[in-house]
Amino acid sequence: MSYEVRFCPHCATELQPITLAEDGGDKERLRCPACGWTHWNNPTPVLAAIVEIDGKVLLARNAAWPGKMFALITGFMEAGESPQEGIAREVKEETNLDVQSTTLVGAYEFLRMNQVIIAYHVVATGQVQLSPELVDYRLYDLPDLRCWPAGTGYALADWLRTRGHEPVFFTAEENAERRRGLDEQAPAATPPKD
Repeated sequence: MSYEVRFCPHCATELQPITLAEDGGDKERLRCPACGWTHWNNPTPVLAAIVEIDGKVLLARNAAWPGKMFALITGFMEAGESPQEGIAREVKEETNLDVQSTTLVGAYEFLRMNQVIIAYHVVATGQVQLSPELVDYRLYDLPDLRCWPAGTGYALADWLRTRGHEPVFFTAEENAERRRGLDEQAPAATPPKD
């Protein structure tokens, strides 16, 4: 089930698709016909971590995912924190690991979810203890990592290249198999792992 803004948060009037002139020309957006409030529908910033522990990369499986699907640690950025603080918080919350260093990998589109993924490589220490949101994890040597053809998978591929490894992507069939059942059960507010 996806969330959709339908009413003005200021006056509770039903929003309407209204075209107005903006800097880039005429643009239709959901706007309030009573008070003029505009729903900009800006992408949400999501943080992703390529978590390295003792030279291996941790991939985790969300409780709502199929058994073959493992991905990066991700989460929504909170108000009042920097992206670096946010990714350290997410890694701690989801794995109980302490981030020792943080390096920006890049920013990636995730258009399907209207999100921008800010990906980091983090070196972490400690004992893995998963949050209730996660049910399993695996540690991979770099040559054994496989990338997926979406958001965080591209971040992982870019990072692998910086380490001298040409990334190997799942084939379309392999990716469909690892994702089988995901689209029917994924809640709209869940940050991307894929």
